[in-house]
Amino acid sequence: MTRLIGAVSALALTGVLAVPLRGEIIEQVLVKVNGDILTKTDLEQRQIAALRGRMAQDIDPESLKNDEQLKKALAEVTPRLLVEAIDELLLVQLGKERGYKLSDQQFTEWLNALRKEQNLLDDQKFMAALKQEGMSLDDLRKNVERQMLIQRVQQDEVGSKLSITEEEARQYYLSHRQEFTDPASVTLREILIEVPTTTKEGQAGVNVAKDDEAAKKAAEVRARLAAGEDFAKVAGETSAAASKANGGLIGPISVNEVSESIQQLVQSMKPGDITQPIRTTRGYQIFKLEALKQSAVQPFENVRDLVAERVHGQRQRQEVQKFITRVRSQAIIEWKNAELQKAYEQQVAQNERTAG
Repeated sequence: MTRLIGAVSALALTGVLAVPLRGEIIEQVLVKVNGDILTKTDLEQRQIAALRGRMAQDIDPESLKNDEQLKKALAEVTPRLLVEAIDELLLVQLGKERGYKLSDQQFTEWLNALRKEQNLLDDQKFMAALKQEGMSLDDLRKNVERQMLIQRVQQDEVGSKLSITEEEARQYYLSHRQEFTDPASVTLREILIEVPTTTKEGQAGVNVAKDDEAAKKAAEVRARLAAGEDFAKVAGETSAAASKANGGLIGPISVNEVSESIQQLVQSMKPGDITQPIRTTRGYQIFKLEALKQSAVQPFENVRDLVAERVHGQRQRQEVQKFITRVRSQAIIEWKNAELQKAYEQQVAQNERTAG
């Protein structure tokens, strides 16, 4: 993490967006928004947080190992971070104009809840956690107050526009039926008679005699099942698959998660049917179809609350975008660097096209 912070500091504004750096400047102002400033340090902190988030997700940690890769990642995230930072400044300004503030009691209640949730009731552990994040208690309070102001302003401006009618919910449901469709699923039981592999001169192979032996054993197992023995009992006694602990049970799982050959197989079966032994890469397998559930759209009545939540979220994003676009148009935004301004304006235009 030390390397990441140092690399962001060195590259974020020089290699990516060509902001001139001079050693004699202690703090560089990047943009003024109605008189309030966004500094180089402010942006770097957001960049570091964004890259940490990427590394914590599915992004390959190796992808940020050299300077070129880091520059590319910064170029991808920086325009969005600029828009978010300026939008936040505008909303915080509105919140302060309206007299909103975080009281000591509100912050204390919030902090107590956080420490309990994160198991940080011990003061030393809590302060160590803050230090690890590079924050002081005062920094934390400022962050909480900033988010409170933003939420209050958004609620003021869009809250009254978010009531969802029954007709709107039904129309969303009808045009997004795929979101409320249960996928086809299958429940099987299996018995695996494993065929041992042999290694000769570094090459894996199958011993013909062992294969014949496994085939004979599989036929005997299939005969026991045909005679009426319980599949789960026989699986527990004879199967080499891990599922033997559950009587050979597999699923229910999505049909899309099984191989195409198994999909074709189960489509020709009825619940209760048992296959003949099938030669697979694992050995000889015998399957029993327990249940096959076709994909089905859930009735509107069953997903009414979920539909309303989706419509509410969509409407909220649209209304917030309209509101913040109006606020931006009335703001005095003074850029100190043309490259940053260009990146910001391109991202704003993209956001508005997406919202529209």
